[in-house]
Amino acid sequence: MTTLDERSAPQHQDRRRTELTRFLKACRARVTPEDVGLPPGLRRRTPGLRREEVAQLAGVGVTWYTWLEQGRPINASEQVLAAVAGSLRLDATERDHLFRLAGVPPQPRGDGAHAHLDASTQVILDALAPLPAAVCNGRYDVLLHNAPYESLFGADRPTAPHGTFNSLWCAITGPACCNTFLNREEELPRMVGVLRAAYGKHVGEPVWEQYIRELALASGTFRELWARQEVAPARPARKVFRHPVVGELRFTAAYLTIPAAPEHYMVVYTPDGPVDRERVERMAGLPAAPLRCPHG
Repeated sequence: MTTLDERSAPQHQDRRRTELTRFLKACRARVTPEDVGLPPGLRRRTPGLRREEVAQLAGVGVTWYTWLEQGRPINASEQVLAAVAGSLRLDATERDHLFRLAGVPPQPRGDGAHAHLDASTQVILDALAPLPAAVCNGRYDVLLHNAPYESLFGADRPTAPHGTFNSLWCAITGPACCNTFLNREEELPRMVGVLRAAYGKHVGEPVWEQYIRELALASGTFRELWARQEVAPARPARKVFRHPVVGELRFTAAYLTIPAAPEHYMVVYTPDGPVDRERVERMAGLPAAPLRCPHG
């Protein structure tokens, strides 16, 4: 018996090819010969570049490009699609859209390469106070944060070797006597699983490989968890912290995506109950107070 998915697959392919045709025609129409250093020519019946001009600029055959634009089932490599995208002056979002319509998953370009965190993002974080909130990337680098978030981790938090405030590094390398993050045994396996899921998009990239090596050198716990090969989605999580002034704080961490910054997310900590909310409000009025390890 033919399943519903099997019947809908050809329709999906046809729809995607139709969208590819429309998209390429629209992109071609908005690029003038002058934009790409070609002579304007005479008697153009339609605006923009001709198919043969796109093919010439991309270094592909006219017939191949025509078939691509017509949505025919041809093999299109990442390199050739990138050349077409360059010829049509596509930006990063348009390039990824072309790849998906052509049936070629776009390759990740690094989780910070096309991030756009403007001043309004910090304004939003500050407006969320007294709730602790931050913006992080797939490696748990804390790129922006508000004052309550700073207060949770303390000014004496350990800093990752690359010089960045990194929440996983704080949680997994800080000594137990001083660590503000209390439910580490519960949360660290999940956090490492989320990290491995993100790492799958960046295997072999130097920044990511160095980060994994540094964590493995710094923490036996990380080495053990990483070896499990577990992956996990980013979903609401329970976080318990110890603040030196207001005491224990229990939160639910919610994760929000940022369309303008792929592979980045905003995390917002909401108090679990009235006692936690009262303590969070007290904490928000305090300067960041570090937890210091006793000496000797």
